[in-house]
Amino acid sequence: MINGWQTRYTMVGMCALATFICYIDRVNISVAIIPMAEEFGWDQGTRGLILASFFLGYLLTQIAGGWLADRYGGKLVLGVGVLFWSAFTIITPPAAFAGLALLLISRVGMGLGEAVTFPSIYSLFARWLPITERTRAIGLNASAIPLGTVFALVLTPIIVLALGWEWVFYLFGAIGIVWYFFWRALASTEPKDHPRVTAQELQLIEAGQSNADESRPPRIRAMLGSTAVWAIIVSHFCSNWGGYVLLSWLPTYFTEGLGVDFAAVGIATMIPAMMAFLFLNVAGWTTDKLISAHPGRVTLIRKLMQTIGFGGGAIVLAVVGYVESIPLAIALMSVGNIAGAFALGGWGSNHMDIAPKHAGTLMGLTNTAGTIPGIIGVYVSGLILQWTDSWTLVFQVAAGINLFGLLFYLVFARTEVEFE
Repeated sequence: MINGWQTRYTMVGMCALATFICYIDRVNISVAIIPMAEEFGWDQGTRGLILASFFLGYLLTQIAGGWLADRYGGKLVLGVGVLFWSAFTIITPPAAFAGLALLLISRVGMGLGEAVTFPSIYSLFARWLPITERTRAIGLNASAIPLGTVFALVLTPIIVLALGWEWVFYLFGAIGIVWYFFWRALASTEPKDHPRVTAQELQLIEAGQSNADESRPPRIRAMLGSTAVWAIIVSHFCSNWGGYVLLSWLPTYFTEGLGVDFAAVGIATMIPAMMAFLFLNVAGWTTDKLISAHPGRVTLIRKLMQTIGFGGGAIVLAVVGYVESIPLAIALMSVGNIAGAFALGGWGSNHMDIAPKHAGTLMGLTNTAGTIPGIIGVYVSGLILQWTDSWTLVFQVAAGINLFGLLFYLVFARTEVEFE
């Protein structure tokens, strides 16, 4: 038993902080776009195009980011990624004043930088964490998503009203630059290279792990030939359809669909996001405890968590569009986030089961597919609203996609190592 603060906890914490910054920079425009649209005269379709353009850049460097992290180190790739997207966050206001085309280019550039985040983190976690700690670490990292979302949703209206929408991007972009200097001092790609790792902690980390440098990364074609990989790919796509639609459109849903005052939009979205923050960690700990108690039933545990996450989330999405009460809508969104968090113990951690030494590459592959809904889903949702003015239809499309993802995962998911 190792007592006290361990170096791997610092690594997990710094990665979670990078994810937090990633999401405050990603989400701020979903609120800031409301006054921006008024100033520049954008309709719903144009708003959808701007929100979706980020995901074009996010799509392009997923696989490359994972491969680079596995090959050259997650510390380098994640650090460069944070600097890159922070710079594009800062230049968003001048790009917007220069014209729609330059704004779209700046959003694509920001997506290019953020794309390496999760592949790099998965690559680092596969090296730094014993198998019985991985899901809870992924849970903590994933819980930084709603925490960053809440931070951005609450603080952005305050900054807009006090200083103007431009300062949202200047201030949030600066946070990533500060993080980078701490990252350089506190992180390493391999545990054995970190000056503060003790021999006892290194032995715990390396128990049951072989040297990741001894094997060549698998070809993408080989990964695409695995039905277990496709189970994760399809799940990632389906999960992100609902996730990205809500991330991009939830502030607009509360302000224009339910009549929440702009200044209070962050408060209205805070409760569902905080439920996600709490229960992503609960799901991580629960899954790891079940795996520790039943090490031979990992596949069954993953599928159970997936059923709770996707099934519960689909039920909420199917009915929430009919709700006109603000408190009831918030309550339903909270229930959906509580249930949805448990998918973390399903597809969300499955990468490290089947490709423990190439988790970054596999995460880059599946997150590429998971980025497509950010382009299609966010834009299509804007068109649905423009053509039908129906939030119910937007949510029910996401519910149907969730159910398809659940069925596909239950049939094809596995947890045996396939890529050494």
